[in-house]
Amino acid sequence: MAGKTKGLRLAALLPTMALAAGLAACQGDSASLRGGSPEGVPIVLESIDGAPAPVKTALVDELTTAAASRKVELVGTGTEARYRVRGYLTTETAGGETSVAYVWDVFDAQKRRAQRLAGSSPVKVASWSELDKETLAKLAGSSMDEIAEFLAASKAETPFQTAAASGAEPEVTAQ
Repeated sequence: MAGKTKGLRLAALLPTMALAAGLAACQGDSASLRGGSPEGVPIVLESIDGAPAPVKTALVDELTTAAASRKVELVGTGTEARYRVRGYLTTETAGGETSVAYVWDVFDAQKRRAQRLAGSSPVKVASWSELDKETLAKLAGSSMDEIAEFLAASKAETPFQTAAASGAEPEVTAQ
C-alpha cells in the first residue's frame, strides 16, 4: 500500500514538474530573444582613466565579479580577444549631489570604436576616496550589463575576429 501511495504522489507531481520545465524553457527562449548570451566573445579591459589607482583597482575587482555573473569572458592583454574596452570615469557635483559618470569605449579588431556606452550614478560622497564597495559594485554591474548586451548582440552579427593589443595604452591591473 505504501508503494501505491508513493506512486500516486509522484503521478500528482509530474504535471507540476512538466510545467516548471516548460517555464524554464521559456525563460531561456526569452533570453535569446533579447540577444542571447555573451559567452564566447572574449574581451580585454585595457584601461580605466580618470580615477585614482585605488579606485581603479577596486573597480576592476567589481567588474571582474560582474563579468563572471553575466558570462562575459574577460581575458588578459596578451590573450586574443574580439574586443578591447577602455573606460573613463569622472565625478561631477550639481545642486549638492555628486554623480560618478562613466564611458566605456569598445574597440574591434581593427581598433575602430564599435560601441560607446555611457551613464552616471548618483552617489553620496564628496570625493573619490569615499566611494565604497557597494557603490563600485553597482557601477560595475550597470556597466557590465551594457557591455554584455552589446557583446551578445554583436556575437550574432559578426564572425569572430580578434583585437590585437595596441601596446600603446597601459593595461589595468589589480594591485
